[in-house]
Amino acid sequence: MDKLVINATIRTTTGKRAAKKLRATGRIPAVMYDSKGVSTLLAVDEVEFNKVWRAITPTTLISLTVDGQSARNAFIQDTEYNIRTDKVLHADFFEPGEHQKITATMKVTYTGTPAGVLKGGFMVKHLPEVKVVAEPKNLPSRIEADVSGINIGEVYRVKDLNLGDGVTILTDAETALVSIASPR
Repeated sequence: MDKLVINATIRTTTGKRAAKKLRATGRIPAVMYDSKGVSTLLAVDEVEFNKVWRAITPTTLISLTVDGQSARNAFIQDTEYNIRTDKVLHADFFEPGEHQKITATMKVTYTGTPAGVLKGGFMVKHLPEVKVVAEPKNLPSRIEADVSGINIGEVYRVKDLNLGDGVTILTDAETALVSIASPR
């Protein structure tokens, strides 16, 4: 996946009136927090932000370019969204420290059709998500488990996930993610 980039400018005005004026020009008020808690007021283009925001997961690292300076790695931490107008009203970015480890709870998605299901068995999902810790650059955007090799009576466990180097799974390794039950 290509590196996702959002261009931002520093804003100096705050408050409800200033935010409404900013939104009227097609920009979204935003705030970027760093690992020390220092905040920077930003404004981002609404169309550019929406393209990126709708294509990522909470653990996707994006490049945030502020006033044309060098890009910073950041997460979109939170958004305020109006469901009536289908618009983002405000965004919060988080810029982690370079070697700061991030703990995240991530949903596991399953790919493939288990061999046991093709023989008439039933796939039983036991655990929908796992907890991982990694540096921001190593944090996976998605966790996918290929369950196509599981037969009836077999179990796919947390220890069977392969997330690569630099990612530590905090969930118990013997916990079952998926099992294939025999036909009734």
